[in-house]
Amino acid sequence: MQSGPREVVTPFRPIPLDVPEGMKANEFFNSAENLNDLVHNNGLLQNPEGLLLYRKALGHSNEFDASIIYNTSQRILDPLGRPVRRTQVPEQVKNVWNRMNQIIIEYMLERYPDPDETLVLAGEASLDATWPLTSPGVPSIRMLHNHFIVFNKAELRDAPLADVNNPNLTDGGQHSLFQSYMREVYRHFFDELDLQILRPCQEGSCKIALTGYPQGLPSWEVQGGVEALKEIGFWKEYDTILKGFIDFYRTFFTQVSTRNATLPRDINFPELVETKLQFNNDFLKTAKMVRDRCITDAKYANSIRWQPAFKQLIYRNDKGKLIVTISQNSIGNAITELLGVVVKRNPDADAYARAEPALIEKLLEVRRRLVEADLGEGIATPHWAVE
Repeated sequence: MQSGPREVVTPFRPIPLDVPEGMKANEFFNSAENLNDLVHNNGLLQNPEGLLLYRKALGHSNEFDASIIYNTSQRILDPLGRPVRRTQVPEQVKNVWNRMNQIIIEYMLERYPDPDETLVLAGEASLDATWPLTSPGVPSIRMLHNHFIVFNKAELRDAPLADVNNPNLTDGGQHSLFQSYMREVYRHFFDELDLQILRPCQEGSCKIALTGYPQGLPSWEVQGGVEALKEIGFWKEYDTILKGFIDFYRTFFTQVSTRNATLPRDINFPELVETKLQFNNDFLKTAKMVRDRCITDAKYANSIRWQPAFKQLIYRNDKGKLIVTISQNSIGNAITELLGVVVKRNPDADAYARAEPALIEKLLEVRRRLVEADLGEGIATPHWAVE
């Protein structure tokens, strides 16, 4: 079997939403009105903390696909003012968020125990206001949300190979700025983080053999497997990875923007940034290279995501180990593409209807477990009732 990224076709039922005249679709998707529709047509569970579990109407996979969103649409009407990553979430909300993540991931691994049969992943995407609203690839909902996805590996094996030159597949590979010019600086910076549960993977050991991905991304094995996710220590380390990444990203692009810039405000690890980044010649000469190009190349400068942009994943590798990875999401790839899966969504209501009953059955079982753990109350929609 040839290893390489796969392109799968996922049918969906077209969403009956009318975008008001004069609005772009992604502008409407950020409105309180659209989030209200999300609750009533696809909502599964919500809780007082503002966390909403919902079915992905435009999903990645019809095997299993759900998301949790921190629904602040009714409280924060400015889409650019909403929390868009874990580090911006109040601690009491994050505690509930982590428990929901743990229960859903545990269910996925229980329901799909064989790593040879399924690819299991969960993770979040940065939705920072890093691009103009009208730019291609801009997030459709500017609120923190994450994904829980399962792909059938038999379907992946039968799927055609994706174009390896697809820019969305190169974010962590040879085209990545961080990997191409600051690889050792990047790795050594992460090595300085205080981690006990997350153990750095040897290069290449965490790849999915079928796709050959992820490529070039720092990755960590979760010692203790799924049981470790029941410990708050794991989630603190998961946050440490993100905080370290944000420090690296912000420090680099601050130097790109302003030569010899001072330390960014609200940095998480100031001593580490000062000793490992601000006095590192490879780091600073790469910033100069990008700065010089920005001055003379308007198109290149406009493509820069000046604020931290990332995808952070927990996935199961071929050996059944849980792996954490994080991507420098400068290009805007989908969360599945970090693992070499390109999803082509196809409007086909009949095909979706055939897959829907089994999908909904699994989503309702997840909901039952969350309700049992006092993590929210069920939502009734035209497609399902409250138990």
